[in-house]
Amino acid sequence: MEHLKAFSRADEVIFIFPLYTDSMPGIVKHFFEMLDKQTHKPEKKVGFIVQSGFPEAKHSVYLERYLGRFTARMGCHYLGTVIKGGVEGMQIKPSSWNRPLFKSFEELGKHFARKGEFDQNIVERLGKPHHLSFFSRSMFLFFGFFGLTNFYWNKKLKEHGAFSRRFDKPYTDRKKTF
Repeated sequence: MEHLKAFSRADEVIFIFPLYTDSMPGIVKHFFEMLDKQTHKPEKKVGFIVQSGFPEAKHSVYLERYLGRFTARMGCHYLGTVIKGGVEGMQIKPSSWNRPLFKSFEELGKHFARKGEFDQNIVERLGKPHHLSFFSRSMFLFFGFFGLTNFYWNKKLKEHGAFSRRFDKPYTDRKKTF
């Protein structure tokens, strides 16, 4: 309830959330569904920042379209959606490799604070790559052939004692045979 009140009082709102299995997290969708068109000022400005672990931004394009339509249905002014892929990999990169990303987001925030809008040059920069090049896709397939593309996830599964259960299907009806 506190978040709904904060939304209704704000003139500008930026929602920041991860892409989770090709969609927004359920808790975010639930919050959006609780928003009532009548609970805010019609001139409210709403924007979004969506990040994902996928290296390319194209996975978020459909969500971006939804967010634009959602904002219009709410009767708000749509500020746009910033998409940044490849964010999951930040955890395994040296911190110096992440500095350009942090600098871009800092610039985005400063521009927004000054002008109340996203800088489209920064939005475009953050949205790259939109899709993987032929070379990148080939390298991914090559590393996948040797089982090297899942090293990060396998490490996490091992850390949490779930590696041996990684192929479990808890929701499969065990009586059926396929």
